[in-house]
This record gives sequence, C-alpha cells and structure tokens, in this order.
Amino acid sequence: MSTTFTVPAGVAAGAAMRELDLPNKGPEAIVVVKTTDGTLKDLSWVPAEDTEVSAVSSNTDEGRSVIRHSAAHVLAQAVQDGFPGTKLGIGPPIKDGFYYDFDVAEPFTPEDLKGLEKKMKQIIKSGQRFSRRVYESKDEARAELANEPYKLELIDDKGAADDSEVMEVGGAELTAYDNLNPRTGERVWGDLCRGPHVPTTKYIPAVKLTRSSAAYWRGDQANADLQRVYGTAWESEEALQAHLELLAEAEKRDHRKLGVELDLFSFPDELGSGLPVFHPKGGIIKREMEDYVRSKHIENGFQYVGTPHISKEHLFHLSGHLPYYADTMFPPLHVDEERDADGQITKPGQDYYLKAMNCPMHNLIFRSRGRSYRELPLRLFEFGHVYRYEKSGVVHGLTRVRGFAQDDSHSYVTPEQAKDEIRHLLDFILGLLRDFGLDEFYLELSTRGDSDKFIGSDEQWAAATEILEEVCIESGLDLVPDPGGAAFYGPKVSVQAKDAIGRTWQMSTIQYDFNQPAGFDLEYTAADGTKKQPVMIHSAKFGSIERFFGVLTEHYAGAFPAWLAPVQVVGIPVADQFGDHLEAVIRDLRKRGIRAEVDHGDDRMQKKIRNHTTQKVPFMLLAGERDQAAGAVSFRFRDGTQVNEVPVAEAADRIAGWIDSRRNESPTAALFDAESAPAAAAVTTDS
Repeated sequence: MSTTFTVPAGVAAGAAMRELDLPNKGPEAIVVVKTTDGTLKDLSWVPAEDTEVSAVSSNTDEGRSVIRHSAAHVLAQAVQDGFPGTKLGIGPPIKDGFYYDFDVAEPFTPEDLKGLEKKMKQIIKSGQRFSRRVYESKDEARAELANEPYKLELIDDKGAADDSEVMEVGGAELTAYDNLNPRTGERVWGDLCRGPHVPTTKYIPAVKLTRSSAAYWRGDQANADLQRVYGTAWESEEALQAHLELLAEAEKRDHRKLGVELDLFSFPDELGSGLPVFHPKGGIIKREMEDYVRSKHIENGFQYVGTPHISKEHLFHLSGHLPYYADTMFPPLHVDEERDADGQITKPGQDYYLKAMNCPMHNLIFRSRGRSYRELPLRLFEFGHVYRYEKSGVVHGLTRVRGFAQDDSHSYVTPEQAKDEIRHLLDFILGLLRDFGLDEFYLELSTRGDSDKFIGSDEQWAAATEILEEVCIESGLDLVPDPGGAAFYGPKVSVQAKDAIGRTWQMSTIQYDFNQPAGFDLEYTAADGTKKQPVMIHSAKFGSIERFFGVLTEHYAGAFPAWLAPVQVVGIPVADQFGDHLEAVIRDLRKRGIRAEVDHGDDRMQKKIRNHTTQKVPFMLLAGERDQAAGAVSFRFRDGTQVNEVPVAEAADRIAGWIDSRRNESPTAALFDAESAPAAAAVTTDS
C-alpha cells in the first residue's frame, strides 16, 4: 500500500518525506514521489504550492523503472570515461532492464562489458548525486552539447509538432541531469534527460550488463550504426539473482531451441521470415490441439465453417479493416487484368488481399440467407489461416509469425443476448486453457482511447464496454485496464495467463463488435417481424495455434503431457532377445490409439534411456529376462524413477487410462504407483 502525504510549498519532497520516517535504504527505499495526476518527481523536487503525493518505493514497477533509467546514465558515464570520444544516443528503461545506444569506434566485446560493469559499480559506490537542471533556451543546450550530434537532433526536435520520439527530453522544459561529486558538489558527468532519477547512485543496489548488439539511430537502418548495451537493475541483489535465474530457466525453455532439439518445427529461409513448417512430431502435437479445440467448440454450440485464404479488396473495405489495418496486411496482388494483342487493357484488373482476419468472410456466411431471431446465438468457427505483415524486427519464433491459424469464432447475437454470450465465451476459454495446464489468469480490458482510429458512437462504446466490464468483474479474476488498446471496431477482453515460471502471456480474446454488422448490412427478423441488426462477438480461444504451441512448449519445457506427446511410449529392450516381447506390448498399445514404438537400435540400453529422456518421452517400457518370464514390463519415467515388473495387461490399461484422462503432469513412479492396485510393484529410483 502506497503512503500518501503532502509536500508543503517551498519544501523538497525528500525533506517532507523524512518527517514520516519512510525507508531510505533496502528494497523498500523510497526513490521518487508521484503526484495525483500520475507524474513522477525527484525527491529534490520543490513544489510551488502544497501538493499531495504518494511515495514510490524501489520494489515497485515504477520504482524499478526509475532505478533502471538511473543505471542507464551510470552506464553512459562509464562508457564515456572508458572510451573517450563516444557519442551518446538514448538510454531508456525497458521491461526488466535498460539499454543505452552509443556511437563508438569499435563494437563492444564481452571483456569490454565486464570492464564497464566494474566501472559502473565503482560509480554507484561513490554515491554521486543526481541533480536536475533546466536550460534557459535551446541555444544554451546546443552550446553545452555541441559535441553530441544525436543530442543536438533531440534538442532541435523539442517543441516540434510531433515530438513523440524525443525520448530523452520530456515535458514543457528542456532539462539535463548532472552527476555531482558527493563531497565537493562538482559536476562529474551529465546528460540531456527528462528524469526523474534516484537521489544518488547508491540507490542502484544491484546492476548487471547482459549483452550488446548493433542498433540504428531511431530504429532507421538509413541512419548511423550504433552499439546498444543492455543491462538490468533491481532493488536488491536477491531480486537481481532471482531475475537472472529466471532468465536462465527461460533460455532452457526457449521454444525455438526446443523446436530444433525435439524436431518439432523449423523456419526455412526459402519460405521467408515468420513462416513456420511443422515436422511430423510437431504436426502430431498441432493436430491433437486442433482436434481437441474443435471438439470443444462443437460441444459449446459452434458450427464448423471454412473460408478461402484470399479475397477481393472490397471485402476489407466493407469490414472496415482498410484503411485501419492496412499496415499489417500484406501488399495486394493485382490480377484479372486482360489485354488484347496490341497490349491495350480490355478488362481492368483488381486487387486481392491475403486475409489477415476471418471475420469478414463469416459475415458473408451469415448474410447468405435470411436469419431469424430463433437462430441466435449463431456461432461460427474455423481454423482459418491468416497472414499478417509483421515487421522483421518483431517476428519471434512461433509467438510472433506472419502466417498462422486462428481458432477463430464469431457469435451473432441479439443485443439482449450479448452479456450471456460473453459470459459463456469467457467460461469456455478459461476451461479450455485449464485443460491444457494453464490455470492462473487475469483479465485485461482494452477500451477506446483518444485516437481517431476508432469508429462508432460514444454511446455504442460505452454500452459495449460496460457489458464486458460487468462480465469480467463477475468472473472474480483481477481486471487490468488497457485504455486505447481496443480494436477499431469495439472493446475487447484479453485473457492473460501465467506459465510455469511466472511469465505472463496474452492468450485468448473476446471482442464486442457493433460496427461490422452495420458495414455488412447484417440483419435478422425479430419476434415482432421487424428487421434488426445483430451484435457480433469475436473470440479466439488459443489466439493462434502457432503462438499457443510456442507458449505450451515453454510452459512444459518441451516435456508435453502424455496426451499431447508426439511419442507417448517407447519400448527399450535390455537386450535384443527381449525385443519381441516388447513388440507385442507396443502392438496392443497402438490398437488403443497410443503412439508407441520399440527402439531396436544398436545403442546400449542406458544410452537409449538417455536419448528418449532427452526427447521427453513420458513412458519408457523396459524388458529383461525377469520381465519376459513374468509377462511384465518395467516403467522408466522422465525424472529417472522406475516401477518394476508390472503385468503387461495392467501396464497397458494404466498407460491408456493416464492418456485418456488428459492429465497434464508428467508421470512419475510416485504418481503412477499411487493409482496402482494394492499389490503394486516396487518403486525404485535409478538415476
């Protein structure tokens, strides 16, 4: 809970805060204050009139952002100290860290980063004080920064009609922050900056540089090549170490890496950026996901439809996506033009677009014949493959691609049915995500902002937003506002799900649309015989199959639940002569629809176990002389535990039961034995 207090006129915020005995050391140290309008202020800030503020501590998102911005300044000071002549770009805080861009003679090496981090820690330990200073004019700033060409550009941009890129110069004033010697008050270093900053460098208790990369000034490749140094900073060494451990775990779970190791998918250069292909093992997982979600849609009253990958341009004008969505659609294909023998056009051509969304085509299905109120809700669903022109810099494995399949559905309802339908969809989504092992959520409500990209009346937006908000509140889940994040045609709710290591992923969406039905002249016959316009509700349960596949791969670290695993059971004979015994077991499992095989390779048994453990196979069946004589098999699990000499029929039943129940945890000896008959076989651990 934040502490609110009043800063008297003419008194520094830090001095007023001291009267309250708030912490100035440790992970809860107060680093800045926040005014009632949300503006962050330095502790040295002196208001002209009594002002109510709240204290912002180091261990909050806002506090960490200030620490990281201050750490970026310390990095820049260290670079200019160690590499004289370096020119400064920008150095903002980012999620979980910060970066700073430099125009430097040579790219930074790993050894350079170690030296810079050491220098940063020396600066931090010295306790330099951050001091805000206002330039009286642009000319004064230009004179001081005459040798900093990138800063001069930012100064020139100050006050322009669009200064959104002036990242280091904020507010109505042109300001700098000086780093002062704590003993003498002498200026040691400074930077053009809007702030705020921590009081002194000692408020940066934990910092680490992570990597460097090439960058371009303002992201434009036509501009100068720069070197970007990334780092992270936290309120304590413990928080930093926890973050580094999370990064290491995330690296192990990276779906791009696991996709190669487990032979699931790839991104051939010949296809182009963001266009994946699924290999046989990945195809099995993808098919299981699709089959399951298809069956769930049918259970929930949806009818399966199919639509083409391409359409005339006019369709996307009807839907409103052109021009609002044009930047994320692939360029049009101009076809159907005919010419005579002299090259004269006899039939004009027309533009076709790869579809970036399925909703316009579902509208055509709704409009294909008259509709009665008795048919509503009418729920249409398909795995529609769509194409979006994501910029190459944001394409990322399966989680941000250019071609993907959406489990896309649209509910056409009367206005009176809208709330119940949204409630039904949210319950459906949460249940489906839980079926795949994701069970910790919060909701994000995206509403209209001030942009002119939104269409529809204020009354329509207010009514739609109120309905979505009411359903979200009823769910009991935390609700986070996202002003300005709505689709152009209406507000939406996004389900944010946490994975096994606590990261949040945006998954499913529900969007309220009162605009497309008007654009397509959709109507139904009401009970009184009049024609009325339906409300259209968009919902995507996975979001996209590809993205969900990538998230699940990282959530399970590649060890998919047995019901999803591409190979569910592998038989490993202790010696060749026991292979036929395992083949009989595997044949029975295959008849039950279980994906099973026997490894008859030349490797020794222990190496086979290691290989299939690495491939994340959930059930390994071992057979030696005693197993064969007893008509049994022994189980080996991913965690190295074993259950020995289980009768063949019982083993098959228990494997089939585990898979059919769609359990999401990995089978282990303890879990498997807990479900066995009273005379269960011995449980052993063999690592």
